[in-house]
Amino acid sequence: MNLVRNGAHQGKPNRQDNIMTPEQVTVIQQSFSKVAPISEAAAVMFYDRLFEVAPSVRAMFPQDMTEQRKKLMGMLAAVVGGLSNLQSILPAASALARRHVAYGAKAEHYPVVGATLLWTLEKGLGDAWTPELAAAWTEAYGVLSGYMISEAYGPQAQAAE
Repeated sequence: MNLVRNGAHQGKPNRQDNIMTPEQVTVIQQSFSKVAPISEAAAVMFYDRLFEVAPSVRAMFPQDMTEQRKKLMGMLAAVVGGLSNLQSILPAASALARRHVAYGAKAEHYPVVGATLLWTLEKGLGDAWTPELAAAWTEAYGVLSGYMISEAYGPQAQAAE
């Protein structure tokens, strides 16, 4: 699956209107390099915000969130690092999507998680958070979450998203 605008699409079908440009990939990767040093604080902010805006999802997570926060930041780092070559991360994204189903996640949780991620990045990056960067991260999350929803719940769920 090639979701970066640079030629013909390969692999599984994707949402044609959600294709990232190489420039978007670059700004995402550059911005994430600024988040990595504060990854622990960013993960705490993310989950605190998620449980504030969607308290019902708290039951899906362990009481001690230490490992979960590490997993979140590790997966984000892998995804951001693989944006230039999505083929390399799609198997892990598919497996993660299927595990989320087993934990009780539903397709309608993805937009809430996306909004929480964007909020966390905005807070963590401060003045570096620009409309262009917000658009790039929104596009990246939309592409990947659409793929994950389709993998976990079928193409119909992605279309409804």
